[in-house]
Amino acid sequence: MNQLKPSLDVTRIRAITLDLDDTLWPVWPTIERAERRLRDWLDQHAPRSGALARDAEAAKAARRAALAVRSDNPHDLGGLRREAIRQLLARAGEDTRLAEPAFEVFYQERQRVVLYDDALPALTWLSARFRIVALTNGNADVHRVGIGHFFHDAVNPVSAGVGKPDPRMFEAGAQAAGVAPSQVLHIGDDAHLDGAGALAVGMQVAWVNRAQAVWPDAIGAAPHLAVADLDALCRRLGAELP
Repeated sequence: MNQLKPSLDVTRIRAITLDLDDTLWPVWPTIERAERRLRDWLDQHAPRSGALARDAEAAKAARRAALAVRSDNPHDLGGLRREAIRQLLARAGEDTRLAEPAFEVFYQERQRVVLYDDALPALTWLSARFRIVALTNGNADVHRVGIGHFFHDAVNPVSAGVGKPDPRMFEAGAQAAGVAPSQVLHIGDDAHLDGAGALAVGMQVAWVNRAQAVWPDAIGAAPHLAVADLDALCRRLGAELP
């Protein structure tokens, strides 16, 4: 990271916007388990569609068709998933009305996340000091996950109409928190989606770099804080809070 690192000013922080997937829990094990659950359900209720869902090329074709149908909001992952299931059902010649209950099977399993060990202690510590707004491109529901009581609000591509790193997503997060973007600390794991978007609207950024990646020079600015996990983040904030 060659950029001059800005200094974190904790006195400016009035609220937190917080990424979910890969910041509070690893997302891909969750998605893979939800997809298995969906395929198993299709095997029982729409077996030809279940077979197609296990065919990699057929599944990709269904996703491409869903993107074409839902081109108005390609960031609405729930809507895309539901439409991809409908495309599979249609291709298999089975009842497309099953797309809704099939999606609910997937969606319910998608909420069964396994939190990182540092997530609950960090949420407890942060929520006692700041208003927290979830800011996610995914379709996890903090209430269904079981952590909704830590959050003041949640912003996603369905509610905002755009996804990260679009600056409007971050502006919506600050608005939901009731503060100016300059008074927000955004916490997330993705340098481009979280970091670039938040920096563009004047937020301070804490990069949770669990993978020990290198911050991309192409972003043009460095995060205000880079930490290996949420424990380190809370320790750093705690050391500097008045």
